[in-house]
Amino acid sequence: MTAGDVDYEAGGCGYARRRRTDPRVAAMVHAWLGPARTVLNVGAGAGSYEPADRAVVALEPSATMRAQRPPGAAPVLSGVAGALPFADDAFDAAMALVTVHQWPDPAAGLREMRRVARGPVVVLTFDGPALRRFWLADYVPELVEAEHRRYPPLEVVSEGLGGGAVVVPVPIPRDCLDGFTEAYYARPEAFLDSATRRAQSAWGFVGPGVEDRFVAALRADLASGAWDARYGDLRDRERFDGSLRLVVHHPGPTP
Repeated sequence: MTAGDVDYEAGGCGYARRRRTDPRVAAMVHAWLGPARTVLNVGAGAGSYEPADRAVVALEPSATMRAQRPPGAAPVLSGVAGALPFADDAFDAAMALVTVHQWPDPAAGLREMRRVARGPVVVLTFDGPALRRFWLADYVPELVEAEHRRYPPLEVVSEGLGGGAVVVPVPIPRDCLDGFTEAYYARPEAFLDSATRRAQSAWGFVGPGVEDRFVAALRADLASGAWDARYGDLRDRERFDGSLRLVVHHPGPTP
């Protein structure tokens, strides 16, 4: 079984600096974990969003990503979602945050999460069709379509967990610390920095020349004022209702 569709050993350096925990998103994630005291974090990456007040075990296949976990972070094991090395009902809860689209077999990984969690399974992901509302779709539709293809439909995520999951929209704050693409809805200048783009795996799924064409077009429109003429109202918007979603599944009847 492969680790996923992105080679984080080669391209994962710098994720910890750009993909930081946003406290407002974290508050929503942690609230949906409920009273769980033991939590499994699948596809844990560099450790973003892991609650500090609970006993967390992290699972991450990439050595490069594991090496970026901060001192004092939860213990981390090497492994993949589709074959979790834990007994049934081993944890109070499980979470997988902005990672399901990287898994070679999302359905298998989701079933495994449901198997090892006694309580809620919390998945932070994106609603593919909603990505088309983001202004980036006007500049680089190839990237948005690539992302849309990669993200499992929300109903597939729910079904993978056993059906009947709750889907919760997650507002994206204007100064979001987690540098996924929509995090910069009001800060387009950030996309001119190659380090921003390197921390967004989607750029690896567009054809040759697409990224350079986008950067040139955006740079020109920012200089001329064309971007602000079309989208400038976003700079003053405190939050953006984009594609970010929580999918939460409980083992019993939906509360």
